[in-house]
Amino acid sequence: DVKYIQTDGYRAPEAELQNYLSQAGLQGGTQCTSAVDLWSLGIVLLEMFSGMKLKHIVQSWEWKANNAAVIDHIFVSKSVENSAIPAYHLRDLLKSMLHEEQEKRATAAESLCSPFFSIPFAPHIEDLVMLPTPVLRLLNILDDAALQNDKEFEDIVDDIREECSKYGQIVSLFAPKENPGKGQVFVEYANAGDSKAAQRALTGKRFDGKFVVATFYPLSAYKRGYVYQTVL
Repeated sequence: DVKYIQTDGYRAPEAELQNYLSQAGLQGGTQCTSAVDLWSLGIVLLEMFSGMKLKHIVQSWEWKANNAAVIDHIFVSKSVENSAIPAYHLRDLLKSMLHEEQEKRATAAESLCSPFFSIPFAPHIEDLVMLPTPVLRLLNILDDAALQNDKEFEDIVDDIREECSKYGQIVSLFAPKENPGKGQVFVEYANAGDSKAAQRALTGKRFDGKFVVATFYPLSAYKRGYVYQTVL
């Protein structure tokens, strides 16, 4: 005996109809299913992308007449610079989640297959600096000459390990010789506190005549083997 389903502004069309009929004491209409939750999630994601509340937009006649066109307009008008995930993946996902007819609306399982959820994203360098993680990424240490000379490469990596171990227990150290990640050094500490201490100490320090740049790196990406090339 539910008389009110979902929050205003995030309410699926079938929930809107069922609320109206219930409040009027009438029977009928389309039975609400978990599809109403996909609708709500779609609105939330669209608000996160657009940066604005969409309550009045989703209640407008333009939205009800052709919400796909409204979504297209939002994506065209919203400038996205250096987006890690192509915006059209999110746009297409939202269209599938916000279909007016619930039987044509994407299910949760179908939505999770969208590239929006499967493409690994590369955090911006500013985010990496601001968010401490157990993984430290060291830049401007290994040049092409060191990468091509195995003995010199091993000596430098040993020196880096010795220096970094001063600030905490090192779980792993990875220095890719090829792209992506060529020339970078990833140092995984046992905890973010040690990594943070190392970041403070190593940033700006000279190593073999070069100034070290030390930033944090997402632990989940590192564990999954996702290494991104940084353009400085």
